[in-house]
Amino acid sequence: MEDEAVPLAVPLFDTLQENESSTKSTQVSNTGESVKSLATRDEDHGNVGEQAESVGITMITGYLGAGKTTLVNYILNEKHGRRIAVILNEFGDELGIEKAMVNDGAGGALVEEWVELGNGCVCCSVKHSFVQALEQLLERREKFDHILLETTGLANPGPVAAVLWVDDQLESPVHLDSIVTVVDARNLKQQLADTRETGAVNEAYLQIAFADVVLLNKVDLVSGGMVEVEDLEARIHNINGLVKIVRSVRCQVDLKDVFERRAYKSQQLMNVERLLQLDERDVHDRMVGTVSFSLSETANLDKVNDWLGELLWEGGKDFEIYRMKGVLNIDGSDTMHMLQAVRDLYEIVPTRSWRSDEKRTHIVFIGKNLKKDYLFESFKTCLSM
Repeated sequence: MEDEAVPLAVPLFDTLQENESSTKSTQVSNTGESVKSLATRDEDHGNVGEQAESVGITMITGYLGAGKTTLVNYILNEKHGRRIAVILNEFGDELGIEKAMVNDGAGGALVEEWVELGNGCVCCSVKHSFVQALEQLLERREKFDHILLETTGLANPGPVAAVLWVDDQLESPVHLDSIVTVVDARNLKQQLADTRETGAVNEAYLQIAFADVVLLNKVDLVSGGMVEVEDLEARIHNINGLVKIVRSVRCQVDLKDVFERRAYKSQQLMNVERLLQLDERDVHDRMVGTVSFSLSETANLDKVNDWLGELLWEGGKDFEIYRMKGVLNIDGSDTMHMLQAVRDLYEIVPTRSWRSDEKRTHIVFIGKNLKKDYLFESFKTCLSM
């Protein structure tokens, strides 16, 4: 390993706490300041930001025992032809990775050195600031093509997504590609049934609600066979009507279902086409669910921005919006506009021209205690007069 700088660090949540109180604005002007700073530093150093494309980050989340470690082990050991940097919360013996303890030279903290593996991947585990971790990782940019970030079993992926979702115009060296949630098909019903004394939504719901892909693992262990598996898939779609579900046994999946999803690229036509195919819905699984509405009238873009600001930033509501995706029919424009929101960050981006038979607004909401009638009626204030 010679003298190469030692990256990298997670747990993430020291950095994330700072973003909870960030100023409210659109995604363009209020991406996490800490992630934006990576682009500035790269320009100062004249390297990554100018010479390489932005690197996608796939976040892996899921309850303890769901199979995250099995998935990581597969990625680190299989001959899949991908160069992936894997950021772990900790090395486990089950990964079979020999680790080396070194001093990072900044405060004397012990960190774990990068381990380079035979299949082209690299792996590390450290305890430090997440953004500093990424900065150090990018010093080894030539070693990998994608970053896999493993979170703890009790992590809420929402704050992490808000930190990593960076607007393309900022030219950050990293971007959030997708959130993949691994769930245990055998125990999912029990995990969803767990309650919190405060009435808060438990992590199993949150991890599904924020997911772009759900890896439904251990389907071979479900006592009710494929009928029960299909019932589980229906429950997952009740929580998150946008998510892609992939069945698996011991997390053996085609990695194209996990990586390079481009879920946060609003210009990605695959994301637009999927939205246009969704029916209106109002489904819930206990507190968390998916609602959507469609209408053909044109909307005023300034009014839509005002509506989103009131909806996402103003307190005092008895519901929470975790994610939004939609296509907007904007007054005076023949171009479809894509809306995307994560927590209190959002962006509206023009995509492609409307086809003659599809010109309509369609918005999907994922969240807690959502009220379709309220959301629909409030959006009507955005319609062009």
